[in-house]
Amino acid sequence: MRSKHARLDRFISYHKGISRRAVKPLLAQGRVRVDNLSTCSADTVIGEFTRVEIDDEVLQAKQPRYLMMNKPAGVVSATHDAQHKTVIDLFSGEDVGDLHLAGRLDYNSTGLLLLTNDGRWSRWLSDPRAGIVKRYRVTLRDPVTQPMIEAFQTGIHFPYEDLVTRPAALNVVSAKAPYIADVALGEGRYHQIKRMFGRFRNEVLALHRYAIGPYTLPVDLEPGQTRDVEPKLPSHWS
Repeated sequence: MRSKHARLDRFISYHKGISRRAVKPLLAQGRVRVDNLSTCSADTVIGEFTRVEIDDEVLQAKQPRYLMMNKPAGVVSATHDAQHKTVIDLFSGEDVGDLHLAGRLDYNSTGLLLLTNDGRWSRWLSDPRAGIVKRYRVTLRDPVTQPMIEAFQTGIHFPYEDLVTRPAALNVVSAKAPYIADVALGEGRYHQIKRMFGRFRNEVLALHRYAIGPYTLPVDLEPGQTRDVEPKLPSHWS
């Protein structure tokens, strides 16, 4: 049990296998420390990353982790896969069993991935209410046209889901072959960019994500490498 929200007496009762009544003397004797401070309050709220100790025994000391990765092509954005190498497999010798992905990239797509063990941070990154914009560099078979730019801005209907995509920015980077454009999305539906260009029969040859909200992929972060990042989570986010 690594409770995200638990009363201290319930937390100790579970981890020590004792009754909540038996927890009271431990608190009264000052033997319990929460985040390195002695406490006698049974209703202290214990979070996922709260450090809890009784005497010299540590009951919980989980540390939050926030990472960015430059995902290479040919790697699955998943923690487990029976057939293919995953982004977790790119970690060598590290204990990363509690990490999960805050968003995904297709098998052959490259670029910025964010990983964490903090569900609050990953929910913020994926919740449409947060307005997190993801930015992509796209290589195309054919040039970008004005009707494409206008359709991206107004939204494109996906009949299978019966929905219209949110407005997206499409900007030309190279009007000569290879044809390159930047796309900024405020959502992340299944194969969304490929499907949006597919409406104009323009094939996406390569897709590279270079930014997610406040995080930009450093030019010196090689494919497969990771780097710690600051969470930058708004204090009001639940």
